Amino acid sequence: MNDASLKALREALAHSPDNAPLWRHHSETQLAMGRFDEAEREIRVALAKWPEDLELKLGLCSSFYRQGKNAEALVIAEALAKSGVPRALIMHARLLLRAGNAELAARQYRRALDDDPKLADDDLSERLGVRLDAAEDEDAEIVDGRVRAQGGETKSGAAMEIERPSVGFADVGGMENVKEEIRLKIIYPLTHPEVYKAYGKQAGGGILMYGPPGCGKTHLARATAGEVKAGFIAVGISDVLDMWIGQSERNLHEIFEQARASKPCVLFFDEVDALGASRTDMRQSAGRQLINQFLSELDGVQYSNEGVLILAATNAPWHLDSAFRRPGRFDRIIFVPPPDDVARAEILRLHTRGKPLADPDFEHAGKKLDGFSGADLKAVVDVAIEEKLREAMKTGKPAPLTTKDLLNAAKKQKPSTKEWFATAKNYALYSNQGGLYDDVLRHLKLK
Repeated sequence: MNDASLKALREALAHSPDNAPLWRHHSETQLAMGRFDEAEREIRVALAKWPEDLELKLGLCSSFYRQGKNAEALVIAEALAKSGVPRALIMHARLLLRAGNAELAARQYRRALDDDPKLADDDLSERLGVRLDAAEDEDAEIVDGRVRAQGGETKSGAAMEIERPSVGFADVGGMENVKEEIRLKIIYPLTHPEVYKAYGKQAGGGILMYGPPGCGKTHLARATAGEVKAGFIAVGISDVLDMWIGQSERNLHEIFEQARASKPCVLFFDEVDALGASRTDMRQSAGRQLINQFLSELDGVQYSNEGVLILAATNAPWHLDSAFRRPGRFDRIIFVPPPDDVARAEILRLHTRGKPLADPDFEHAGKKLDGFSGADLKAVVDVAIEEKLREAMKTGKPAPLTTKDLLNAAKKQKPSTKEWFATAKNYALYSNQGGLYDDVLRHLKLK
């Protein structure tokens, strides 16, 4: 189908506005062309004429599903599933899977196939773990939404844990420039939707944070979710990668689906370069397929990502495939530097909160700890506390922390960022055609 065909259908509808089959064909064509919002509007008009038309209701449910309007789609699917119509059961199964209820989804899918085996969907069967030859076996055991494989082995269908972080930006020391970028891209679209709507901007999108390890990228992502009272899903390498061909792509898709079903939701990928390494460096096609899947999920072509806030962190941005930096994917790339003097003082203050203190001069200590990451500063506080505990065990009397204690502890802890900057400097000087690493050069005072 193309635009000309769609135009012809519209002209036919103009001459025959009471032709129900023509309305159905028109809406199906729009759905097939990916015009989900247009299909929704047209189907609503048709349903006003034929409110009990099953095909139109299924079409509206499908348009909601494709746009990520899961709550609206589920209301329709649940009502239609009661009739036992196989296509309605399939749609209900898809929505249940997206909502994380894999076991009930598998049962609805099997019910549909019992009545109409031709509706079998290879992708849905794989994601639910339902063997097509087991679809008619009423005694097949379902575990966590998957049919137990022969030999007793079960593929896990467990959903990712969704956190509700209680921390916010007030719990993150320094990084004001980074926080402001996140506010502009992620927080303000949710807290001031009317302003962003006026400019045609939706809530969602991606931010890639890079910098030396231990500088608070993960903590900042969790605090972002806390700021907007959103769910938080932390995705590690082991949550995605799988030894079986095609399973890694399915794992990634299911993670995105869970986030879409739980919006607003912050989806955080740590060490994203391990999942999105440059395809030119790969010898095997499996890695390329995973990257293609990742890019497709970010684009939100098939499913809407509105309300899904995607953050990623990497210590090695030079290993990330350049396609991830295209506008619409990770279109904000933020350098997260080691904390400055003020931030170091604030981080020390945060890590000593609630502990016995003898009015330490955090500002003075912060100035002395140049190059220390947030993780390094936490280690300094931990070492200082351990020394105090040793003294308390000898004297039987706990003593408060002083400025001298913090500085003595710092002598035993080396800053961990120097090695990273040695590597980053080479990329910033000799492989910086697009200006990606200009912030690194400015931090090193080389620009």
